[in-house]
Amino acid sequence: MANHKSSIKRIRANEKKRLRNRYYHKTTRNAIKKLRLLTDKNEAVSMLPKVVSMIDRLAKKDVIHKNKAANLKSKLSKHVAAIA
Repeated sequence: MANHKSSIKRIRANEKKRLRNRYYHKTTRNAIKKLRLLTDKNEAVSMLPKVVSMIDRLAKKDVIHKNKAANLKSKLSKHVAAIA
């Protein structure tokens, strides 16, 4: 157990951030899976900007690496473009 007041507070803050990051990361992963399963092009095109925005937010908050975010966005864009 931590001894300093500031380290106890840091532990509490880190736990809150960890839970929040887990929630946003899981929500984004589910949105990505949902987008990949879509077969309707119009629906996929309208959903893509929302998912890209979620990915950008995760990268901005350092939940995921910026290169991973770029790779995800690229793959999703290719996928949506390839839908017949």
